[in-house]
Amino acid sequence: MNFKALFFAAFTLGSAQSVVAGDRPNIVLIMADDLGWFDAHFQGNEHLDTPFLDRFVKEGMMFSHGYAAAPVCTPTRAAMLTGMSPARLSITNHAPGHKEGMIPEGQTLAGAKKLTYLPLEATTLAERLKNEANYATGFVGKWHLSHRKGQDEAGEKYEPLLRPEFQGFDLNVGGYDRGGPPTYFAPYKIPTLKEGKDGEYLPDRLADECIDFIEKNKEGPFFLTFWNYSVHYPIEAPADLIEKYKKRPVENAPYAAMIEGMDRSIGKLLKSLDSLKLTANTIVIFTSDNGSLFSNGPLRENKGHLYEGGIRVPWAIRWPGKIKPSSHSEVPVVSTDVFPTLLEVAGLKPKEGVPLDGESLLPLLTGSGELKRKSIVFHYPNYAFHKRNRLGSAIRKGQYKLIHFYDDDSIELYDVVSDQSEKNDLAATKPKLARELREELEKSLKDSGAKMPYSQ
Repeated sequence: MNFKALFFAAFTLGSAQSVVAGDRPNIVLIMADDLGWFDAHFQGNEHLDTPFLDRFVKEGMMFSHGYAAAPVCTPTRAAMLTGMSPARLSITNHAPGHKEGMIPEGQTLAGAKKLTYLPLEATTLAERLKNEANYATGFVGKWHLSHRKGQDEAGEKYEPLLRPEFQGFDLNVGGYDRGGPPTYFAPYKIPTLKEGKDGEYLPDRLADECIDFIEKNKEGPFFLTFWNYSVHYPIEAPADLIEKYKKRPVENAPYAAMIEGMDRSIGKLLKSLDSLKLTANTIVIFTSDNGSLFSNGPLRENKGHLYEGGIRVPWAIRWPGKIKPSSHSEVPVVSTDVFPTLLEVAGLKPKEGVPLDGESLLPLLTGSGELKRKSIVFHYPNYAFHKRNRLGSAIRKGQYKLIHFYDDDSIELYDVVSDQSEKNDLAATKPKLARELREELEKSLKDSGAKMPYSQ
């Protein structure tokens, strides 16, 4: 795929649509890392305390069928910033992933060839908001979209040149190629984050950096991307929170403590919007990049799998005056929807000639209509870090989800509304539906130029 030619042509055609910032809302995009669908009190987990997110959800709309674009982090992040599916981007696994051609013991296929970084030629949401709508753009947290080894002709290493500040963000605090921090307690040893005092907790520090950005740009409009490193490995949390959860019936007290620590950091950010009287003119999105590494409650499997536990995640949006408080939607939404949604919020339009796999959620958010699409496709043709997953692709349409596994060319079909644990495979009892969904899945992947697993 020639990204550079594609995006340059589209930008030239669409530059006339640039507008001057007026009464545009501020935008805050919050994404947790590895936070599972059941990892919040508002999702029904009574053993966890997430008071700030609980309040946030009550003030906006919660999506009970919200999905990440992939069951691992890097593809979801790229999809969110571009509105393109991981299949179309050829960014289908966490960076750097396994060595090219690796086949785990007992398997017969190698994972599909992939990119491990977001090319500079790709037009990001930050670039469009900054260049066409005069948004101040700030990035705080985990990036994981710049893993490229080697150096260019001038001798410059590729990786630093692929960080947020080269992808449309005025500010980059904490973003580089690593998927997780060396530690959550200072000294952090993160090259894009000034060291804090010994013992400082990373989520708290990142929240402070977010607040600093907001205060400096309070006249607006601003676009703040807060991609918290929490709750990714290493599992580390303040001692008082760990002790608190040791007294509760949770499987992993440090992990539960991390979740509350993350909630606390988000609460600091939301409180700052209140104190600066910016809440009323700010749309805030909260979600996660994939399922939890641990249990996902009633959902099947976890991070790295195409079952619900790997891709179904918390999703909520707050926009005072536009979204009815305590509203709820069961319409499936996905990470790629963020790009077109926020473009429309800012008064911008998708550009002709640039593929777009997401759809604006504004009709759902404002109650003015329904989504046009009928299905969502997931493509994970690679082995996760744990190597326990099967290479495959999936399609969610209506209440059904079909998974096509490539190792034995098998399919599984589930009613994920009535059977969210995916215990009852309907492929044999609904052969016509299974065949139709498989054909639609295959056509979608072909149209997006998806790369496939291969035999050696």
